[in-house]
Amino acid sequence: MNIIDRGSGAPIVVIPGIQGRWEWMAPAIDALAQGCRVITFSLADEPSCGGDFDEGRGFWCYVDQVRAALDAAGVQQAAICGVSYGGLIAAAFAARYPERASSLVLVSALPPTWAPNERVRFYLRAPRLLTPLFLLASLRMYREIAAANGGPVKGVRAAILHGWRVLTHMFSPGRMSRRVHLLNQVEIGPGLGGVTKPTLITIGEAHLDRVVPVAATREYLQLWPHATAATIARTGHLGLITRPAEFARLVVPFVNDAAGLDRRRRVG
Repeated sequence: MNIIDRGSGAPIVVIPGIQGRWEWMAPAIDALAQGCRVITFSLADEPSCGGDFDEGRGFWCYVDQVRAALDAAGVQQAAICGVSYGGLIAAAFAARYPERASSLVLVSALPPTWAPNERVRFYLRAPRLLTPLFLLASLRMYREIAAANGGPVKGVRAAILHGWRVLTHMFSPGRMSRRVHLLNQVEIGPGLGGVTKPTLITIGEAHLDRVVPVAATREYLQLWPHATAATIARTGHLGLITRPAEFARLVVPFVNDAAGLDRRRRVG
């Protein structure tokens, strides 16, 4: 498996969203690496990953991929950070392998109750054929990019940079569609109630997240009363990309504190 391993300090594994490519998160990876050891990868069924994907095991391949990455990096325990679809992977990992997670960070994450809405179901009908329309519809994200960068004019450069990352590390409509369908084959929710790890949930502003409603991500606060939520101002779904320094400012101290707390517990 091709693993990206950057920085030093308390380790954090960052799991990408449904598009599957770690490169889309590059600004956040660079920012986190200023204060943590960041381990990331593309999802197991991405050709660039070099990982193992078994169709029969489906979603659980992504969960076990996190454990394989930790083993390959020689890390026994780390903060587990999941972005959007990756948030479900991170939550499922913490439930299945609690001894390997020092803490959880969920970023605009899908909740276990998530189901495709009408827009998603439309694209699932013919994901490859409808890709041009999907790309055109992605222009709705520009409002968020402009807000994060101080206005429409300044947002143009940021939008171009993000667009370049997308085009040079292109998503697969077929694999994205399969990842949605894989959620129909598993029941993640029932196993999450016992997760007690320190948990940080980062969200954007409700009127700017056009992908996963903020209210949906906040369902984790009902599931885990011990969790803490933090809003990244002037962002929606792309906060870790559009305001990576602010994202790291929230996440790095949390990861370091949780790692220290877990060490104290083990010693005591």
